[in-house]
Amino acid sequence: MKINNVEIEDTYAEAFPITVSRVLITAATEYYAKIAATEATGFGTSVIGCPAEAGIDCFVPGDKTPDGRPGYVIMICHPKKDELKHQLIERIGECILTAPTTAVFNWLPYEKLEDKTQEKRLDVKLHFFGDGFESKKTMGDRTVWAIPIMEGDFICEEEYGYKKGVAGGNFFIMGETQGSALMAAQAAVDAISLVEGCICPFPGGIVASGSKVGSLKYSKFMKASTNHKMAPTLKGKVADTEMPANVNAAYEIVIDGVDEETIAKAMTAGIKAACTIPGIVKISAGNYGGKLGPFKFELQKLLQ
Repeated sequence: MKINNVEIEDTYAEAFPITVSRVLITAATEYYAKIAATEATGFGTSVIGCPAEAGIDCFVPGDKTPDGRPGYVIMICHPKKDELKHQLIERIGECILTAPTTAVFNWLPYEKLEDKTQEKRLDVKLHFFGDGFESKKTMGDRTVWAIPIMEGDFICEEEYGYKKGVAGGNFFIMGETQGSALMAAQAAVDAISLVEGCICPFPGGIVASGSKVGSLKYSKFMKASTNHKMAPTLKGKVADTEMPANVNAAYEIVIDGVDEETIAKAMTAGIKAACTIPGIVKISAGNYGGKLGPFKFELQKLLQ
């Protein structure tokens, strides 16, 4: 199968379950909301080594936010619910509470059941920072806390919804040159950014290094190591290279989302955008034969 003369390999991306929360950060201006969102999603590329996977999901204009100010939705993801709660506390408390003019709200509705032990919500108690001077208020149909700080009151919700999402949707972009591959990767990320409910958690949404599970040489202490099959400088040095002769650079796009449908939509948009850039030879994807997770996104089926 080809799109714009780009080969779409007959393979699939393998993804795994992850627990997801979505948080809305508002501020006096879009600029300050973006700063806080960027800080709160830092060091969040992969749970292989980071405490969470995190990224900016989408912009929300002031006429659609609880306080009438512009904001950004971020996603924070972790395989374990308790660890996700810890990350919400740490990232909101350290990166949003401290940022100029910000407020923070839950952006993933949770089901309110009679049995509260079954509610899909996480309690994020930030009001204690107010040292007894904090107060509870209502904002529309939301209950919020006003915490006195140096610039005024920091407004925040303390209950955040969570759900089982999907992590690790992916595809590889192989180009004749580093420049063409990078341009295609950027085009893919730009297209994916228009799909609400997902993030590309790596720097700028693009994975330059790639990796494989474990290590051939340093297995005693390395959980992951270079994807040598996809390294262009090793084409003539390893027998199992997967790089075509006319490919000299590759980038991976990794996507986390709220559900399978969102991942599929994002992958489709990203691949189609990548295939519009001259010099792209092939699109492939990473899988582990079903050992990583239960979600399977077949590239050719997505694009039919």
